[in-house]
Amino acid sequence: MPVFSLPSRYGIGCLSKDAFEFVDFLVKSGQHCWQILPVGPTGFGNSPYQPFSAFAGNPYFISPEKLIEEGLLRWEEVDQIDFGQDPERVDYGKQYEGRAKILQIASDRFTEQGGRKSEEYLAFLEVNADWLDDYCLFMALKDHYEGKSWLDWDSLARCKGAGAPQDSARKLSGESPREGQDEASSGKRPMEFWSDLFPDLAERIGLYRFEQFEFEKEWDALHKYATEKGIRIIGDIPFYVSLDSADVWANPDVFRMTEDFVPEVVAGCPPDAFSKTGQLWGNPIYDWKALKKTGYGWWMKRIERNRKLFDVIRIDHFLGFNSFYAVPYTARTAESGTLEKGPGMDFFRVMKETLGDVPIIAEDLGEVTEEGKKLLADTGFPGMKVLQFAFTSWDSIYLPYRHTQNSVVYTGTHDNPTTRSWIEQIPDGSRDYVRRYIHSENTDYGAFTWDFIREAYRSVADLCIIPLTDYLVKGDEARINTPGSSEGNWEWRLRPNFLSEDLARSIRGLSELYGRAHE
Repeated sequence: MPVFSLPSRYGIGCLSKDAFEFVDFLVKSGQHCWQILPVGPTGFGNSPYQPFSAFAGNPYFISPEKLIEEGLLRWEEVDQIDFGQDPERVDYGKQYEGRAKILQIASDRFTEQGGRKSEEYLAFLEVNADWLDDYCLFMALKDHYEGKSWLDWDSLARCKGAGAPQDSARKLSGESPREGQDEASSGKRPMEFWSDLFPDLAERIGLYRFEQFEFEKEWDALHKYATEKGIRIIGDIPFYVSLDSADVWANPDVFRMTEDFVPEVVAGCPPDAFSKTGQLWGNPIYDWKALKKTGYGWWMKRIERNRKLFDVIRIDHFLGFNSFYAVPYTARTAESGTLEKGPGMDFFRVMKETLGDVPIIAEDLGEVTEEGKKLLADTGFPGMKVLQFAFTSWDSIYLPYRHTQNSVVYTGTHDNPTTRSWIEQIPDGSRDYVRRYIHSENTDYGAFTWDFIREAYRSVADLCIIPLTDYLVKGDEARINTPGSSEGNWEWRLRPNFLSEDLARSIRGLSELYGRAHE
């Protein structure tokens, strides 16, 4: 259940009372895990897998109610905002406009009330400075350049680590060099340097710091509540990061970039039966050789950050650690790409030495090679078994009889259609195969869906995770994401007060029957 899909009166799921009530629903349902999608700040396309930062939180998830309770907003200020009219869809355009207004008001009021001098706020800045300063500076500059990608910024702003002389910076901003200054005077701290170049930066940086402080405080409260109720939160780390992100802008040495800060290669997928020219994803490729010399430092910080936010971490595209497809940045299709080796088990040995044991679920879906199988086995992480993939052939690795205990079973993921929709759309022969395999005689697709859920519960996999949309027997209207499509994704929302006591009892009944119920 993604955070953005939670019900709320603010156009998008957020860390309001509805999130706490959802935890209560999980407890009533006998559940002990809640898996979410990445919670980073989203940009164009609204995908949580293409955030502006691999470390920051999404300001859309900040609860206006909490800001009112803290005296940073008033009800009349919130009520005049149009967050979107459809209770079942997120209107990201409205979110962008409305959130900007109320968060600016809250940030200004936070300053007026002396919040920026509080011990809690100063401690937050200090503890998170390693990623927070880069992110806030990046976003402030992005505002200055009217939302353009950092690759389209002026040359001196295109990389935080460029080390441009101050005189050149002043020239870029249209000012004359200061008397007596030369290139030797450029050794200023980054924030001072950028503030000199862009006088309006300080206020914007303050806003973005406030947003992250508030997100962290609200997330910690929800996480603590879930922990007290016995609910573990499973977070999600995208393997790649967005090219237009603070991560790449501030850390070009982590990626394969030219001296001019242009990617040498980007991620993609080779040509196959579904795409004759392959797929161009456009994410920058990691410089694994350089990362290894630092003990994979940037990645270790990223995992440590996520371990703080979540109880368990799902690593998306786990097989990328074994091998990945790299396409020249200038290529128009993925046909000219090459398959290259990832860091393999060395990465996870270093991770264990650096961070100790980290609870991880490996998203190992896709074309699985023997090397990929070996990497998963060597790490000891549980992989994923998706039932919707099981009935494409008589010997699919996802058929329940081939499941193993050290794995996680799903009916489907956020990239799949809902189970109800999938059952309706598959060929008659495949549907008959599913019906006979799971011993379902139900002609009603709603009952058929619950029989399919039951089959997941029956698996020997240690963990069983069912999308809430399947429990609700939703159709295409509730699909979270359609890969390859840019329309209608990441928008579905649950209607307020839609989760009933009867549904909770039904879910608990299955959980108890198959020994999966949380006591």
